[in-house]
Amino acid sequence: MLTGDAAFIKKMNKSLILSKIIEHKLISRAELSKITGLNKATISVQVSDLLDKELIIETQQEHKSLGRRPIMLSVNREAGFALGIDLDKNSITFTISDLIGTSVQTDIIELQVSDYDVILKLLIEQITCYKFKFAHTRYGLVGITIGIHGIVNKDEMIDFVPQHGWRNKTLKKDLENEIGVNVYIENNANLCSIAEKVYKHHQSNNLLSVSLYSGIGLGFIINGGLFKGFHGYAGEIGHMIVVPNGLPCRCGNLGCWEQYASELSFITQFAENQKELAFNLEDFQNRINEHDPVFLKEIDRFIMYLSIGLNNLINLYNPEILVVNSEILRLYPNAAEELKAHLSSSISHYSDLLISEFGKRACIMGACALTIQNFLEVSELCLTLCEESFLDK
Repeated sequence: MLTGDAAFIKKMNKSLILSKIIEHKLISRAELSKITGLNKATISVQVSDLLDKELIIETQQEHKSLGRRPIMLSVNREAGFALGIDLDKNSITFTISDLIGTSVQTDIIELQVSDYDVILKLLIEQITCYKFKFAHTRYGLVGITIGIHGIVNKDEMIDFVPQHGWRNKTLKKDLENEIGVNVYIENNANLCSIAEKVYKHHQSNNLLSVSLYSGIGLGFIINGGLFKGFHGYAGEIGHMIVVPNGLPCRCGNLGCWEQYASELSFITQFAENQKELAFNLEDFQNRINEHDPVFLKEIDRFIMYLSIGLNNLINLYNPEILVVNSEILRLYPNAAEELKAHLSSSISHYSDLLISEFGKRACIMGACALTIQNFLEVSELCLTLCEESFLDK
């Protein structure tokens, strides 16, 4: 049972009330009291405070019956804006979202260099533009979360980004000193798991999200919270050895999982076998539609190696939901069913295995969600994708 002084209890009540307003989108004071278990006086005081801070607004709902129309509460979605950034190898994606997690602007800047100082300057310039653009709102730019395709420790310091050759970079400190906005640094796979939890699988408290791109990353929600390990390095699952004395990996080991089951390894292997230089997703879609036997054989091999690692994860963590994030598998019909067929052990227990519908957008979605959650100081966040949101950008 949680106990604490009056200020702590007030903060907990505020978090609970605000999270329920977000979840239900429109809700009355009476309904809030009912679903939170808080008395009407507490609800009244907390709601009044949130209204004063302009974090929520009141609207009067139309109805046909006689009597007073109920006053409904909702989040003031334009009181401030969150910035999510996906810092990848060849590009940086910037997405601005409102406070209910709907994207309002996305910009992509191509990268020609990996130099830290050059990229830092680029980030500062772009963020400053957003800060100025949204300065007229009540809270302006409420925070920034940056997804890093590398190792981030528990203090949000970047230990290693193999794509850019960065080591021991203090990006959070460097940006906050320049722009005066709270910055959060997170591993991209962790942000993908947050996106799945916040936007899709609201009720799941035990979820694994496996991202397959240049490498393999794992983000996992355990007992409702993000699990990072002692130093913050948990999730570097791509370097689990699945083939003894197998292919060499950049980490120094032989036979790492990502050498067999990442999208980069699949594309590289297929290109070498076909003696062709480049493929894109449209090429893959055409080969799938044409039932190209060579391509389908490579897909089968890819799924086999992927299932080896997934089997290990299932037996290690016993997840409720296992989400695989892969652009290639999103194109391939029955990918989830074929993976499940390889996971038929009587001790491989999980409730569901899915191919993520978010694809590469998951990182930026999780970044926006984490920014909103930190700004609003809510312990749980349930957002809903709407027609104008991330999937249409």
